[in-house]
Amino acid sequence: MKQINGKVVYITGGTKGIGKGMAAALLKEGCKIAISGRKLSDVESVVSEFNSKDVLAIKSDVRDYGQEQAAVQKIVDTFGHLDIVIANAGVGIFSSIEEMSLEDWNTMIDTNLTGVFHTLKASVAQLKANKGYYISIASLAGINFFANGTGYNASKFGVVGFTQAAMLDLRNHDVKVTTILPGSVSTNFNNHIPSELDAWKIQPEDMGELVVDILKMNPNVLPSKIEIRPTKTS
Repeated sequence: MKQINGKVVYITGGTKGIGKGMAAALLKEGCKIAISGRKLSDVESVVSEFNSKDVLAIKSDVRDYGQEQAAVQKIVDTFGHLDIVIANAGVGIFSSIEEMSLEDWNTMIDTNLTGVFHTLKASVAQLKANKGYYISIASLAGINFFANGTGYNASKFGVVGFTQAAMLDLRNHDVKVTTILPGSVSTNFNNHIPSELDAWKIQPEDMGELVVDILKMNPNVLPSKIEIRPTKTS
């Protein structure tokens, strides 16, 4: 893709943390950004912080395919097309298999895995038409399992498999697909409140810089799966 100025980007789960960090970095590069979240008030609050006519607020729950279809249509109606899609929305609930409820399991699978499918399915026609780029934000939990992670591991392992297979489906249509697997990131994930104690972690702006670098890579290069970790462990 290399030149990204003027590209239209859709970021799910963009109201805080990684999503917000990516939106800020891409806006600085001259992209037009659409940010979605389940609560319109949250999305509008973040959009007002950016204070730019090139940022669009969208209410969409990725668990609902119809809402993702409507989100993509709103982006096309507003900006004329869609070039880059970043499936970032996700949740984490951690407990042992004995304690995990059906509701918790379904919430993670429906959001983290089925939601990623909905986002790509709804946008794939635009991506093919514009020779675009699709990125899933997975996790190192998608290749490393741990206790109390049955639901989260299952969803993120699924995201990695889904996105890598989609990469093979779409590469001959000139659509690039990348899976990013971050380790510890300083975000509000799982109701965490970032503080100075999180300085050792990957920061949201680091994720933003990474995405910009990926999109600007030589068109002959496809970084299909990227693992990133903090330099230190604490």
